Amino acid sequence: MHQSGQPLFPLEAWRIREVGFSPAQNLLNETLFTVGNGYIGLRGGQDEGFFGAAGSSLDATFLNGFYDTESIHYPETAYGLAKTNQFMLNVPNAKRIRLWLDGESVDVLQGALHDYERVLDFQTGLMTRTLKWTSKTGQQVQIDSTRVVSLAHKHVFAVQYTVTALGFSGELVLESVLDGAVKNLAAGDDPRVGSHVSAPPLILQDTVQSGSYSALVHQTRNTGFGLVSAMDNQFSHSANRAVEASHAQQGESVAARFSTTLQAGESVTLTKFGAYFTSRDAAQSELLGLSQAALCEAVRNGFAALCAAQKTFLDKFWQQANVTIEGDDALCQGIHFNQFHLLQSMGRDGKTNISAKGVTGEGYEGHYFWDTEIYVFPFFLATQPDVARQLLRYRYNGLAAARNRAREMSHAKGALYPWRTIAGDECSAYFPAGTAQYHINADVAYSIKQYVEMTGDVAFLAEAGAEILMETARIWLGIGAYDAQDAARFCIFEVTGPDEYTAMVSNNFYTNAMAQMHLAYAAKVARQLQNDAPADFARVAAAMDLDVAEIDAWARAADCMYLAYDERLQIHPQDDGFLSKPVWDFAHTPAENYPLLLNYHPLVIYRHQVCKQADVVLALMLRGDQFTLDDKRRDFDYYEPITTHDSSLSACIFGIVASEIGYHERAYDFFMQTARMDIDNMHGNTQYGVHTAAMAGSWLGVVAGFAGMRLYDGALQFAPTLPARWTRYAFHVMVRGQRLSVTVEAGKVTYALHGDQALRLMHGAQEVLLGAHQCVAVLAMPL
Repeated sequence: MHQSGQPLFPLEAWRIREVGFSPAQNLLNETLFTVGNGYIGLRGGQDEGFFGAAGSSLDATFLNGFYDTESIHYPETAYGLAKTNQFMLNVPNAKRIRLWLDGESVDVLQGALHDYERVLDFQTGLMTRTLKWTSKTGQQVQIDSTRVVSLAHKHVFAVQYTVTALGFSGELVLESVLDGAVKNLAAGDDPRVGSHVSAPPLILQDTVQSGSYSALVHQTRNTGFGLVSAMDNQFSHSANRAVEASHAQQGESVAARFSTTLQAGESVTLTKFGAYFTSRDAAQSELLGLSQAALCEAVRNGFAALCAAQKTFLDKFWQQANVTIEGDDALCQGIHFNQFHLLQSMGRDGKTNISAKGVTGEGYEGHYFWDTEIYVFPFFLATQPDVARQLLRYRYNGLAAARNRAREMSHAKGALYPWRTIAGDECSAYFPAGTAQYHINADVAYSIKQYVEMTGDVAFLAEAGAEILMETARIWLGIGAYDAQDAARFCIFEVTGPDEYTAMVSNNFYTNAMAQMHLAYAAKVARQLQNDAPADFARVAAAMDLDVAEIDAWARAADCMYLAYDERLQIHPQDDGFLSKPVWDFAHTPAENYPLLLNYHPLVIYRHQVCKQADVVLALMLRGDQFTLDDKRRDFDYYEPITTHDSSLSACIFGIVASEIGYHERAYDFFMQTARMDIDNMHGNTQYGVHTAAMAGSWLGVVAGFAGMRLYDGALQFAPTLPARWTRYAFHVMVRGQRLSVTVEAGKVTYALHGDQALRLMHGAQEVLLGAHQCVAVLAMPL
C-alpha cells in the first residue's frame, strides 16, 4: 500500500502492473514480481541490477529444497536438542544483463527513465518490462524484456532482452552475466528476514565456457551438495550487422559479451536460457551434462515455445483454481496474485514442499512448517489433487528421519515429524515453540484423511498413508497417559499448541482435539487394511513392528481424550492453566510493541492470557462437526479479544469461524486482512518474502468461510453466504476426479458438476444429489 493509502498497482484482476519506477519500492517489488516454478525462484530484480543504497535490493535466486547446514550452538546444551540447522541458499544469479551504449552503462538510477512499465501476468506466467532510457548525453533507447521460469520444465528459465535505438547511433555492448558472488541475507534479530550463516556456503569448483554455453560449478560447504548454474545465450541483430562474441570472467562471475553497432530504428535481441541442477536431483558427475541437455532442448524449441507451454500450463491451472469475485476489483487481483504465488512456490516432485516465504525470500531460512498441511494443502487438494498427493509423498519420504527424531526424543517406537525442516531433520533451536509442537503429527494425519476422503484415492493408504498414520499415532501414547485422578481421561502433557505465546502446557485443546482425530482415524485405517488388504497390512505392520494390540489402544485413547470445558465461562480452555493467568494489559501496550515476540521476553508473554494466533478457534474450524454453533460463538467471543494476530496465520481462521457463527462484518474484515496482505504489504515485511500460509488463507476465506465448505468423514457440505459488498462469487473444487463449480449470487447458489459420476453433497441442511455429465442444481440460499 502506498503512503497515500492507495494500492501500489492499478486494480486489474489478472496482473500487477508497475507504472513508473520508484527506487523506494524496489525491495518490495523484487518480492512481488518474483517468478518461479516451485523449484527455481527468481526475485523480481531489474535486469541490469539495482545499485541503490544498502538494503534497497535483494536480487536473489533460490532453489526450493537446496540447502547447506551449520551446527546449532547452545551456550547451555541439553539432551535431544536439535543439533544441525538447514538453510536455503541464495544461488548464483543467472538473470543479470549489462548494457553499455558508447561506453556508458545503462542503469535505472542513472540517466533518465521514460514510459517505464513492468507487468506480472498471472495468466501467461510472464514478467515483462518496457522502458525508454536516455543517457546523460541525450541518446535514447527502448528496452523490452520478458522473463519466464518454466512451469513445465523444472530446471529451466529464460529472459528475452531487446534494445531498440530511438535517438542513438553508436557502439552497443551487451553482457549476459552468471554471477556467483552471492551471499545469504543475515537475519539479525528477526528470524522472519533471513538466515544465520557464519561462512560463505557455496565454494566455487570450476567454470565452463564453451561456445554459447557457460556454467559455474559449486559445492556446498558442509553438505557437499553439487550445484551447476548454467546459461546459453543467443544474440540477433535486426540489420544483421557484424557482432563480436566473446567470453569474460571476473572473480566468481562469468559472462558472454556481444559487441556491435546500432543505428536509429535498429534493434538487437539477447535470448538467455538458464538452468540449475543440483546433486539432490542427480549424481554430481551428471550435472553439467544435464544442464547442457536441458539448455540445448530449450534453445532448439525457442523462447516462444517456452512461453506457449507456460500459457498452456496456466490455462489448465486456472480452469480448476480460478476464484471470481464480482463487486470488488481489488479482491479479484489479490486472490489471483495469491494463487499464482502459491503455484510458483510449491514443490511438486515429492522431495520438496513449500516454505513460509515460498521462493521469494530467505525468511525462516526456507524451512517447511505445519503451514503446509493446515493452510496450503487444502488449496491444492481442492484444485490440484496431484500436487496434494506429492506433498504427502514428501512426508512419507521423511518418515525415516521422523523415526530417528522420535528415538532422540526418547520414544521407543513411532515417528515424530520435525517442526521446521527442509530435508526431514529437526531444525528448531527453540524447543518450547518448536519441537514441543507435537501437533505436527496430527496435522499430517489430518491432511491424509482429507486427501483420501476428497479424492477417493484409498490406494494411497496402502502405498504410504497407513504407515504414516500408524507410526505417528504411536507418539500420542508416548507423551500422554490416563489421568492419575480420573482413569477415564486420556491427557497429553508438556506440549505447545499453535499459539506460540503460550508454551509447554498440558492438555492444549487444539493438540488434544487433533490427537483424538488422529488416533481414531489411525485405528480405523488399520482395521480397514486388515480386513480389505491383509497382505498390505502385514507388510506395513512388519515395517513398523506393529503389535495389533496397539490398534485397540489408539481407539481407546481417542474415546477417552480429555477435551476440557469450563462450566463457569462455558468455553473450552486453551490448556489446563490458561484461564488462571492474568489477561495481558492490551490497553497499555503501545502499538509499536507489536509483534510482542520482538519486544518482550518469552516468559513475560507466557505468564499471560494472550494469543499470537488461532488455537482453540482453529480446532473449532477443523473439527467443526464436534462442536455446536453456541460453543463456537462463545469460544470466539472469548479468544478473539485476547489474540494479537501477530502471526499472518491467524486472521483467516478467525474470519472463517466468524462467518460460520453469523458475524458477517467481522468475517469480512478478517478476510480483507489476508486477501491483499502481501500485495499491499500490510505486515510491513513483504519485502523479505511473501506469506504463503496467509495467501492460502485468502482462498480458504472464500471457500471455507463465505461458502462454508467442509469435509467431515467424507461428506462434502456447503453453507454459502454472500458478502454485502459483492454481487457474485464463484470457484471450483475437484472432488473424486470431477470438477464441481460453485456460484453464489443474491438469493441463489448454483452447483455444476463436470464429470461422469454422481455426487452427493449438503447445501445447508438440504441434501443434494448431482447427476453425472454437467448436472446443474440451482438452489435458494440456505437459511
